[in-house]
Amino acid sequence: MAISSVDNSHASLDSGGSLSQIAPLEAVLFDIDGTLCDTDPLHYSAFREMLKEIGFNGGIPITEEFFIANIAGKHNEDIASVLFPNDHERGLKFTDDKEAVFRRIVKEKIEPVKGLHKFTKWIEDRGLKRAAVTNAPRENAELMISLLGLSDFFHAVILGSDCDRAKPFPDPYLMALEVLKVSKEHTCVFEDSISGIKAGVAAGMPTVGLTTRNPAELLMQAKPAFLIKDYEDPKLWTALDELDKMGKVKTGAD
Repeated sequence: MAISSVDNSHASLDSGGSLSQIAPLEAVLFDIDGTLCDTDPLHYSAFREMLKEIGFNGGIPITEEFFIANIAGKHNEDIASVLFPNDHERGLKFTDDKEAVFRRIVKEKIEPVKGLHKFTKWIEDRGLKRAAVTNAPRENAELMISLLGLSDFFHAVILGSDCDRAKPFPDPYLMALEVLKVSKEHTCVFEDSISGIKAGVAAGMPTVGLTTRNPAELLMQAKPAFLIKDYEDPKLWTALDELDKMGKVKTGAD
């Protein structure tokens, strides 16, 4: 029932793998679901069971493909419109109820993406600014950040609902730049969904895609700088080492 892990072992072989165009790196922006923690299986399970219970699609459970195409990475306003095109209020009530279910189960099942804390330490050691930028509701975002032990790590948490337009539009990432007082030329983004990568790219920043659950071929359509499997991927550390050697990391930004 849980969404299966996608075999993206080839994903770190895509062309690119450099962040050298950033001069210098001053800030890092992260999505949350699927980027900090592997929560898509929990979301998928909750949507699958709750939609089945109300007879959605004739009571036939939604597939992983449907979830990836219509739900993953999207704001609840947009999800409600897809699932309940003729009754938006019902759709919003459904997504609110689903989020409450998610918050109950995530407390026991949350797992950070491999290598996350090694990477956050690298960021902290260089005093880079950082923000979480998410389409998730505030309660979800704050809970996940807290469970991951990152409440003191982020300087800001930007929600899609804080903006006129959520991801895949660039507005949340542009707001993060404004809040952190950095420019797109000094910032990079980490995302795991096609919606999120599109938002980061549209905001003018190099966006690294994580193949946590979504197929590499799908993510490449959004034109990420490059893809990594997780934060232990050698491609990421090669890019970070290159930045260090080029003196393109601005230390002491805290």
